Amino acid sequence: MEDAQERRARIVEQKKRETGIDEALIDRLVRAFYGKVRVDPMLGPIFNERVEDWEHHFRQLGAFWSSVTLGSGAYAGTPMQKHVGLPVDGRHFDRWLRLFAETAMEICPPDAARLFLERAIRIAESLELAVAADLGVILTKDERLHRPELDTMLAPQA
Repeated sequence: MEDAQERRARIVEQKKRETGIDEALIDRLVRAFYGKVRVDPMLGPIFNERVEDWEHHFRQLGAFWSSVTLGSGAYAGTPMQKHVGLPVDGRHFDRWLRLFAETAMEICPPDAARLFLERAIRIAESLELAVAADLGVILTKDERLHRPELDTMLAPQA
């Protein structure tokens, strides 16, 4: 009889075969995506101000995406706590998703890109709801978080 660890390993291997996702693909995606994020005029300042050790961040994100896509259980962090309090609103999540989708389609086979994007959309929605709730804003279905205090920061530079 297989124990929980053996069962998880078997399921992870099955998902790898079915999706084409493995740790090497996850690492390529994470590095390519955050390469774009770091230079993005909207997202770069937020991440670059907070991430001190990008290699450590890449390892954490790799474990996160392994857990999210393969069910590996490699990630044990608290992503919600790390995102509440950030100076972000719906526009930031939209930009993050656009860059993520673009990168996933460049890096991944189509089925893997679809799975990553499906998960990314749910994650972005959850994080936006958490950021809003932390601000005392309860979003209704299809409502987006808008923070007017960020308007000048996000205005196109002339």
